[in-house]
Amino acid sequence: MSALPNLRPPEQCRWDMVALGEVMLRFDPGERRVRNARSFDVWEGGGEYNVVRAMARTFDMRGSVVTALPDNDLGRLADDLIAQGGVDRSHILWREADGMGRNTRLGLNFTERGFGVRPARGLSDRANSAASQMRPGEIDWDRLFGDEGVRWLHTGGIFAALSTSTAEVAIEAVEAARRHGVVVSYDLNYRASLWDSHPDPDAARRVNRAIAGAVDVMIGDGYGFETCLGIDLKQPKGGSDAGLGAPAFAAAAEAFSGLYPQAKVVAATLRRPSTASRNDWSAAAWSGGELHTAPVWADLEILDRVGGGDSFVSGLAWALMNGLSVKEAVAWGAAHGALAMTTPGDASMVSRDEIAALLAGGDGRSIR
Repeated sequence: MSALPNLRPPEQCRWDMVALGEVMLRFDPGERRVRNARSFDVWEGGGEYNVVRAMARTFDMRGSVVTALPDNDLGRLADDLIAQGGVDRSHILWREADGMGRNTRLGLNFTERGFGVRPARGLSDRANSAASQMRPGEIDWDRLFGDEGVRWLHTGGIFAALSTSTAEVAIEAVEAARRHGVVVSYDLNYRASLWDSHPDPDAARRVNRAIAGAVDVMIGDGYGFETCLGIDLKQPKGGSDAGLGAPAFAAAAEAFSGLYPQAKVVAATLRRPSTASRNDWSAAAWSGGELHTAPVWADLEILDRVGGGDSFVSGLAWALMNGLSVKEAVAWGAAHGALAMTTPGDASMVSRDEIAALLAGGDGRSIR
């Protein structure tokens, strides 16, 4: 039996997945530090966008992104990168830019991968970005979800935290998706740097509670549930990164499901870092009162951890959309995340065949 009985058949919809979120440019100094770099690789990325891009490129699904970009050369660069990622751009809002970035701009993200005892480090430059200025009423959700047809909407706490108006847009989107029978997934993805500067000190819990009531697939752990939703689990702080705590996740997911029974699946990655470049890695999902866990990759070597969680979400979503069990879906998600972290950039460079091979017991020997 499908974990998502309300999932619409593909022939009724133009899009398999639509993502709502900010798309930024990531400046990657490679093995260097941001503070002394002389050149950067440039990638497009965003917590919500990364999921739909992987759905398009890795899993050959039909995906579109709802976001806003400034109508200048940086916005056009982001647009070109989105096109290269195989994601439809017909729902991008274009903002007139004044040439100085005073009225609107593109968000930038400078990210060091980290290595050994030096942790990964991100430095965002995204204030007043075009995406953060999105407002309710700008997107015709009834046309998108109804006339065009969408099977799955994915958004997350990063976009909701950008501004008061983006929180309202996120709530508007999930409520419209619910009306049209669209599966909704939401990644809590708590970022203190965003919520702590929010004008409403209680905004994170108020916004996330409003969204949680419309979610079918929730991505989050005990720390996220306590911080973003105010669910008192009496667990030590630290989130899933604190260790491979599947039992603790199960208790948190059960508590969440008791408050939000419409959620069919609750899932999270489980990670225990020994260094920035070596982690124990797995994932878990709670559905129908049962805990399902993925294989554990012990001492997994990591080149770039950014996007590993987003790759998990896309693998999980693809598997559920194709009728696999929750146990199989969480394994696909974890394997995709493990492989995605072996390449640079936010976006997955992995093929579906590579994920299947890893799940079948493949290793790192050369393929010739």
